[in-house]
Amino acid sequence: MTVLPDFTEDGLLPPGDYVLTLEELKRSMLVQGPLGKRRPQGWNVGWRRHLVENLGILVQQLLAVGVTEIFADGSFAENKAIPNDLDGYFVCDERRYLSGALQRDLNLIDPYRIWTWDWESRRSFRGYQKAQLPMWHRYRVELYPHYGQSSGIRDEFGHPWNFLQRFASHDSWENRAALSR
Repeated sequence: MTVLPDFTEDGLLPPGDYVLTLEELKRSMLVQGPLGKRRPQGWNVGWRRHLVENLGILVQQLLAVGVTEIFADGSFAENKAIPNDLDGYFVCDERRYLSGALQRDLNLIDPYRIWTWDWESRRSFRGYQKAQLPMWHRYRVELYPHYGQSSGIRDEFGHPWNFLQRFASHDSWENRAALSR
């Protein structure tokens, strides 16, 4: 079993990829909470376990269509008592994604047909400023495809950032759990 290091003073995992199975993730400090004084008051093990169980549903669907590189991160990977959701991404084939075949294949598996990243599919949720994807509304998990695409954001020198550089610019996205079978 992969043992996660303690959170930093800033409440983040140290930078790196930590390879975990879903079962290991459920037993990890990301669900169970850090020990002692490092654990924030109100740490919600039940909510975090629920998020991982929902992530597991989506991971199984991704594995069923041949996607094997899946990463969980965002505020879920922080020393935060109750994260709003669980964010992540997966590595996929560009042609399969752009042709719509990946979305189609995933929606053939998911009974709620939540696999879309179309901005028009986003809906508001009370108390949230940002409209959310259908997968967020159903599972409180957002997984984004990564195939080497640009993020549409440029660094301080005007160079375009790809998807991973964009998310690595946020501390919590540098510290992710890479899921394994």
